[in-house]
Amino acid sequence: MLLAVNIGNTNIAMGVYDGENLVSTFRLSTRTNRTSDEINVFIYNLLVQNKINPQQIDGVIISSVVPDVMYTFENAIRKCFKILPLIVGPGIKTGINIKIDNPKELGADLIVNAVAAYDRYKDSCIVVDFGTATTFSVVSKKCEHLGVCICPGVKISADALFSNTAKLPKVELILPPKVIGKNTITSMQSGIILSIIGQVKYIIEKISEEMMQSGENKPHIIATGGMSRLVSKYAPEIIKDVDPLLTLGGLKIIYKRNIER
Repeated sequence: MLLAVNIGNTNIAMGVYDGENLVSTFRLSTRTNRTSDEINVFIYNLLVQNKINPQQIDGVIISSVVPDVMYTFENAIRKCFKILPLIVGPGIKTGINIKIDNPKELGADLIVNAVAAYDRYKDSCIVVDFGTATTFSVVSKKCEHLGVCICPGVKISADALFSNTAKLPKVELILPPKVIGKNTITSMQSGIILSIIGQVKYIIEKISEEMMQSGENKPHIIATGGMSRLVSKYAPEIIKDVDPLLTLGGLKIIYKRNIER
């Protein structure tokens, strides 16, 4: 069995694959002060609670955008499974050609998402990842990562509004029946959700224009990340394909490409 791990700024997402089948997923909050022993216990117990024998894990792959967590996490993996994890980074075979000024700057999660999206479409595509930041990864029809557009994430934007205004409360992120709010709550909900939808729609339109002007096909759009279902619910005409577990699928693909070479 393969344990795929994506360490993000907010959460650590993990999935267990038995061959091609994703049999279980679970999450930890991302904290830099956990010891390797603590992480070891968390992983072991999560596997057992999900009725997975830790001794059946014979491969681990990790992507991370939080360097401070990596040392302890790698040690925890070694203690728990007695194996060396495969780390998404320089020297690893991904199958995608990174066409940005400094390829080392590109986050591992964005590489993994691009790999998964291209494997799905085999064509030009845009991956919108609604995580701590909202990112738009652009992939060519030749399996090239052309670049990224990065915006503040949904929760970051909403929290900034709550924390920097004395009289505005935290609200549930849902779209009210009408755009024009009649009270503080519906006014905030309308503004937050519609600003997100407008941002996503406009950026996708502009990226698509640039891609097609340079000879790319009209790109497929896929959304992933914790807030992807929320945005797609209110903007199905913009985002029709949603896969919150896209990153885990990309990790599985990359793992196979490296153990089979």
